Amino acid sequence: MNFCRWFIYKWSGWKKDVTIEHPKKCVICLAPHTSNKDFIIGQMYAKAEKLKICFLMKKEWFFWPLGPILRKMGGIAILRSEQEGMTDFLSLRASEEDIFHLCVTPEGTRSLNPEWKSGFYYIALKAKLPIMLYGLDYKRRLIQCNKILMPTGDFEKDMLEIKQYYKDFTGLHPERFTTGD
Repeated sequence: MNFCRWFIYKWSGWKKDVTIEHPKKCVICLAPHTSNKDFIIGQMYAKAEKLKICFLMKKEWFFWPLGPILRKMGGIAILRSEQEGMTDFLSLRASEEDIFHLCVTPEGTRSLNPEWKSGFYYIALKAKLPIMLYGLDYKRRLIQCNKILMPTGDFEKDMLEIKQYYKDFTGLHPERFTTGD
């Protein structure tokens, strides 16, 4: 048993309920995101399951010596002030790679945010990729993914379906998570 598998399932006591096989290319929507601990759990889960997953993180985290480590882990630095071309850049990158799994937290912050970011949706739409809905539930200590959605282009309808999926998940800090209902 590898260290990450032991850490996440045995030592930390998390369980998984993942009923959908990962396609070669997809966008992973992960919520709720209320703590830096979510990143650690996500990374441990990915390593335990032998998944190579890229993630977006604000550029300020990519300083020496942390930057090279984050890039090696799959980190992609983003400038929040220059997000216009990021969906084009990432959808192009997805089309060029044989395997592409990009994990994005739709809230875009660990603070309460009823207005979720739409970038993950438009990356998937432009690249014609499905969106896997992953939830972290601290109350049940459960990592769950049993829904995949192909974006239709009807953002409001699709986003409502996505938010409905997450309504029963409890973040580490429940007061920092809302689906905006």
